[in-house]
Amino acid sequence: MSSVAFHTLGCKVNHYETEAIWQLFKEAGYDRVDFEKNSDVYVINTCTVTNTGDKKSRQVIRRAVRKNPDAVICVTGCYAQTSPAEIMAIPGVDIVVGTQDRTKLLGLIDEFRSERQPINAVRNIMKNRVYEELDVPLFTDRTRASLKIQEGCNNFCTFCIIPWARGLMRSRNPQEVVRQAQQLVDAGYLEIVLTGIHTGGYGEDLKEYNLARLLRDLETQVVGLKRLRISSIEASQLTDEVIDVLRNSTKIVRHLHIPIQSGSDTVLKRMRRKYTMAFFAERLDRLREALPHLAITSDVIVGFPGETEEEFMDTYNFIRDHRFSELHVFPYSKRTGTPAARMDDQVDEDSKNERVHRLIELNDQLAKEYASSFEGEILEVIPEEKYKLDPDSGLYEGYTDNYLKVTIPADESMVGKIVRVKVLESGYPYNKGQFVRVIEDQALSV
Repeated sequence: MSSVAFHTLGCKVNHYETEAIWQLFKEAGYDRVDFEKNSDVYVINTCTVTNTGDKKSRQVIRRAVRKNPDAVICVTGCYAQTSPAEIMAIPGVDIVVGTQDRTKLLGLIDEFRSERQPINAVRNIMKNRVYEELDVPLFTDRTRASLKIQEGCNNFCTFCIIPWARGLMRSRNPQEVVRQAQQLVDAGYLEIVLTGIHTGGYGEDLKEYNLARLLRDLETQVVGLKRLRISSIEASQLTDEVIDVLRNSTKIVRHLHIPIQSGSDTVLKRMRRKYTMAFFAERLDRLREALPHLAITSDVIVGFPGETEEEFMDTYNFIRDHRFSELHVFPYSKRTGTPAARMDDQVDEDSKNERVHRLIELNDQLAKEYASSFEGEILEVIPEEKYKLDPDSGLYEGYTDNYLKVTIPADESMVGKIVRVKVLESGYPYNKGQFVRVIEDQALSV
């Protein structure tokens, strides 16, 4: 039996796709081994969102070549899509496939084994208008299942390379989404996270179907689904219809990740983001009216070219006033090939770092404030794994529906189930919880 080892860099979509590629190998009779072990085939799923992503991807590829010079080295993912020639130039790389045609990988391995010639199978992604079906019935990490519903992005923000790596917006067939959601629930998953490159854009390329309808269909047609989470959604995609679905849903969780990137209209314009802060604020107000205890998390880029202290303070004040519950703060980093990398007046590293620290301090304060409003309350948690900071403590950690991370005394039998937990002591990043009782006892068949 041949063995295969995987290494995934980058985002949740890449992790999802690695699981999908593993299914193809599994069906072909391969055995999966740890990446640090000797393997017949290595598959490296690369990231290109930053220049550092490229560099890390190259390091991992070289590591695989060193481990077993006789192995078939396959490179896929976003860096493979945008820079196949750079990857083919690394000695020892045998097959390069981009962010499409992953289903052809096994055939390419056979071809390579008979011809012994390196294969560059990357095609122009911009010509692709069809969603590539990749099935994932089970996940190696076993508590929350991701379900990819779309591919690509039409936005072309000036800081972002991703449309060139992933192509234009393509939605997955709604019947396929519902079918796979049912398959995941039947395998024992209680929570499904809808994911994609531009998840909230689902349906923009479909006739008479949209994200709101998909959410409704998942809620009404998937038997046994307990929690549905949207991994990320743009403010512009929070239509009145979507907000209406959220208000009436019993399964969609009280948490939305809405990337803001900047709270300054002038910076947003330079980023080519398609909303104003007045619009963003109005959508947040509508959401909070519909879902009073909603957790709103966000991404922020600090130190975008030309960002002044005033523009930064617009961002700071907006986030403070609108009480986001958690932020992912990124200092702007130049991505070769994007318009922003060529802009004048790049912000110096010291200013960037200082602004990042100020926002992280604000984040800690806002996250604690949000969590404190649930102290003493009973919430539902899905324990995921042993408490990372002290694995021998007898504590497990997991998330509430509104994305609070809670530790509770538990055991392996509770992992992946829904348990009622009283929040004894709120905090950030962890809240201390007391186990009340198990309410969903659907064991994972993993």
